[in-house]
Amino acid sequence: MPGTGTAPEVHDNLVLEPRDVKFDWSQLPLHWIPDEPFATHTINVLHLLLPEGERWFVRVFKDALPMITDEQLREEVLGFIGQEAIHAQAHEEVLEHLLSQGLDPRPYVRQLAWLFQRVLGERPGLSARQRRENVIERVAFVAAIEHFTAFLGNWALNSPGLDRAQADPTMLDLLRWHGAEEVEHRSVAYDLMVHLDPGYLRRIRGMMVSGPLLVRLWVRGVRFLLAADPTLHGRIRPSWLAARSAAERGMLPDPVQSLRSGLRYLKRGYHPTQEGSSAQALSYLATSPAARAAVAR
Repeated sequence: MPGTGTAPEVHDNLVLEPRDVKFDWSQLPLHWIPDEPFATHTINVLHLLLPEGERWFVRVFKDALPMITDEQLREEVLGFIGQEAIHAQAHEEVLEHLLSQGLDPRPYVRQLAWLFQRVLGERPGLSARQRRENVIERVAFVAAIEHFTAFLGNWALNSPGLDRAQADPTMLDLLRWHGAEEVEHRSVAYDLMVHLDPGYLRRIRGMMVSGPLLVRLWVRGVRFLLAADPTLHGRIRPSWLAARSAAERGMLPDPVQSLRSGLRYLKRGYHPTQEGSSAQALSYLATSPAARAAVAR
């Protein structure tokens, strides 16, 4: 039964601080990696997925709060909720900027809203036991997705290829600030899942659903952005070869490494603290222009 197992719960003594960052997108070019529209839009899928996705994370975790009996974990979940709400807002502002440049993201975003609100949302008419099970299942989906966001965050913190390509510095700060916070809170969703149900099968099922879904949504997002870009006129189409080429030049995560990351999640001895470096994440957050400005405010 959920919450009755003996699997250890691992905490990192987190004190998660929502940083109320602000970004000025007025000077952001449509292709913020110069001469690299494919790499630009592959990363831009984040701005499509994250506002709706992270608001869904927040709803799921708020539903789970009454079920938490570990006070430290409860505080970590509350900090996670605060950080994710700001992430959603920051990425949504990029979507507004894309719209001002003639790229309308709204059709794809409406599809995502339907998915997260109707398909993955809370189901009405459930008994108390069924509702608890539904919440835990959705927490497992979030835990699997958070594994990949931590992987992407760790990549963003260690991606000199973007600097070599002279990517827009404001966008780099957004990606690395967000990536650092994903690494910082990378264990919260997993620890919550284990707290509610320490069973191994729950973890496997969460990844088997969330992993393929995330890949499918990302590929659809790249196709949509390349087709909707008013400067490309449909000349560029996504391909795994193009993704691998961009990864080799350090502008995208390596698809093979992404797959290996997902397989690591399936190991019985896995814990998210094995991914990335909290010290590196906090070091970047101490120097990020947006995070420092938030502290000053």
